[in-house]
Amino acid sequence: MTQSFQVIPAIDMKDHQAVRLKQGLMNEATVYGSVYEFANKWIDEGARRLHLVDLNGAFEGQPVHYQEIANIIETHPHVSVQVGGGVRDEATLQKYLDTGVTQVILGSVLVKKTELVKDWVKKFPGKIILGVDAKKGMVATEGWAKGSSVRAVDLIAEFKDLPIHSVIYTDIAKDGMLQGMSHEQIEQVAAVGLPVIGSGGLTSQDDIDRLKVIPNVVGVIAGKALYEGLVQIGN
Repeated sequence: MTQSFQVIPAIDMKDHQAVRLKQGLMNEATVYGSVYEFANKWIDEGARRLHLVDLNGAFEGQPVHYQEIANIIETHPHVSVQVGGGVRDEATLQKYLDTGVTQVILGSVLVKKTELVKDWVKKFPGKIILGVDAKKGMVATEGWAKGSSVRAVDLIAEFKDLPIHSVIYTDIAKDGMLQGMSHEQIEQVAAVGLPVIGSGGLTSQDDIDRLKVIPNVVGVIAGKALYEGLVQIGN
């Protein structure tokens, strides 16, 4: 089934508040306010899907904001919710799905235990999003704190024939900087043939328009540009 393009609001959670980071640095956080305030705001403005990231969880390796996520799902059962940050084992993955999370985003574990993730994708078809965070085309892990020797395109290609939901490709160098997106990198990733959601550096409607014409790109994560009023959910 072809997925229609969506602007997906990001709610990054740190210390139980909605924040935005610059280049994934935890000490470069702009605090915007209540997690619930922004969930309600973006849904009121037309969001059909939310992108929730447990930043503390990404660094600690286990969920920290589980209760906020569960409350949002309970309050807005008609909205799709994709969650990432700190999902390193099947028990956590299962817990989120049981709570009503629509898709779970796997990042660090994707690089460290690729074969295990493939097993999970087969066990939970359509329920897993590959969270591929990269710098200069190379994958980063552990809440972006560590680099790797793995090329993003090569990693994604290993899942080409498996029933994943999509790939979120984030250019760390661009994230939170409002300097435009890495459209060429996103296009290279999308050429693998899987549905791709672009992330990192969204600055203007022009970024959205350029992504929409790339084959296999089905959405964009809207963070700082949305919070600062530079783009809108409806487009």
